Amino acid sequence: MFGKSRKKQPETAALPVTGPVEFLVVGLGNPGQKYEGTRHNVGFAALDALAQSAGARVDKLKFKSLCGDCMLGGHHVLLMKPSTFMNLSGQAVTEAAAFYKVPMDHVLVFSDDISLEPGRMRIRTKGTDGGHNGLKNIIYLSGRDDFPRIRIGVGAKPHPDYDLADWVLGRLTGEDAKKLQTVFDHIPDAAGLIINGNAQEAMNRYNKAAEPAAAQPKDQ
Repeated sequence: MFGKSRKKQPETAALPVTGPVEFLVVGLGNPGQKYEGTRHNVGFAALDALAQSAGARVDKLKFKSLCGDCMLGGHHVLLMKPSTFMNLSGQAVTEAAAFYKVPMDHVLVFSDDISLEPGRMRIRTKGTDGGHNGLKNIIYLSGRDDFPRIRIGVGAKPHPDYDLADWVLGRLTGEDAKKLQTVFDHIPDAAGLIINGNAQEAMNRYNKAAEPAAAQPKDQ
């Protein structure tokens, strides 16, 4: 299950962290063991994948979040998993952004998206909340919608009468979970491109059905 596969993290950072915080990378989800591995928590799982790739630990409690520091592309990045519930995610983001004087276009957010099939992700540099309560609160409290985000597909409700809360708080299994893991494998590269100012390249590369990382052409 994806919610448990990324919990183990290395004991030390791969690179020494230097300089002031330049970017925030925020995974959205709900705190607590009962929400681990749910569709609504794929933002947390994506952040864990990035942290693992960067050799970072996300275990310091500040800004109403579990936080960790790492270097990505020569930039000091603060990784964040808000410990508020989803609809209050903006509290953590705006507190950290104000403290470090990080502009909103340097805040990258990972979230789930029921309009995308598992195995898909959609990268945007700005936009509406699309009905996502975490993004909605960030936009409301910051007064800005021009921050990059990676929305990760978890699939639509099986039929219109299915309760939405039950759907997003359910878990992906089987083939859908495998497709989601492929997305997590791409997250470090996609985030690195965005942080290094290559958001358009990230969109060109990943705004489509995900492929196994080993099959991704190097020159694409």
